[in-house]
Amino acid sequence: MAPLLLTEKDVDGLLRMEDALQAVEDGFRALGRGEATNRPRQRVGTSTSTVNVMLASWPARGYSGFKYYSTSSEGIRFWVYLFDGATGEIAAIIQADRLGQRRTGAASGVATKYLARADASTVGIVGTGWQAESQLEAVCAVRSIKRIRCYGREKTRRERFAKKMSSLLRVAVQAVGSAEEAIRNADIAVAATNAPRPVIEGEWLRDGSHVNAMGANRLETRELDDAAIRRCAFVATDSIEQAREEGGDLVDPINRGLITWDRVHELCEVVAGKVSGRTNADEITLFKSHGIAMEDVAVAAFVYERARDREIGKSISL
Repeated sequence: MAPLLLTEKDVDGLLRMEDALQAVEDGFRALGRGEATNRPRQRVGTSTSTVNVMLASWPARGYSGFKYYSTSSEGIRFWVYLFDGATGEIAAIIQADRLGQRRTGAASGVATKYLARADASTVGIVGTGWQAESQLEAVCAVRSIKRIRCYGREKTRRERFAKKMSSLLRVAVQAVGSAEEAIRNADIAVAATNAPRPVIEGEWLRDGSHVNAMGANRLETRELDDAAIRRCAFVATDSIEQAREEGGDLVDPINRGLITWDRVHELCEVVAGKVSGRTNADEITLFKSHGIAMEDVAVAAFVYERARDREIGKSISL
């Protein structure tokens, strides 16, 4: 069968957040059971551009694949290649900006499902960009959220974001004037930024809260300060191997002896039932997301099969 080419428009119409949540959760469970393989992100580049490559395989699901994306002053371009696990043939080539946005949100949603208090009803988010949208959408899909406060550096942008997300989620979203105002008293705290230095401080976190931090995927960048890391009783990430290479929020405190790697667990172990996450209502929990290839392959497999069944996309000859 010829490979299927799927565009951003195709993906947008095929992939709902609930679908991404289920696909990512199933993928994490497979990883936790040793039924899938994930490889951390690799980067190469020149003085003006970088190419990033991530690979994963899920034999029981029938697929392997990789995502690559290039970054430069001209922008970012995302593609996922999905391979038939039995034949090695290319099953699909998928434009993957929207796919990546939703799978990243879904990863935080899965973490929230397993780590946040069941009665969590308020969210504070720092960051009001593209990725912040799916972060809120996923959290609202797994908890009964009643109020959201958001902060971004630009007043007009954060107010526009609040209006858009209020309408989309049917939840009251309030734009506030500082990161502290967004995070204090929130049951779920979210960092979705490109900030090089911490945007969430530990003293702002309420007892019993859960934190999703999805930016800062280079060693020299952080979204959480030392106090926030210290206060977290349970720390999860999507890949310890990848965290060691690019997780400044974890590597920097660990290198200075504030915490140790044996306190860091992979979310897939929690989903697979091998590790307990939250053990009491007052603990603060953290999911440090880097975005891993297993999430891409899991969601790409769903998108491909739905597109094939609905005869959406373009068959191409290579």
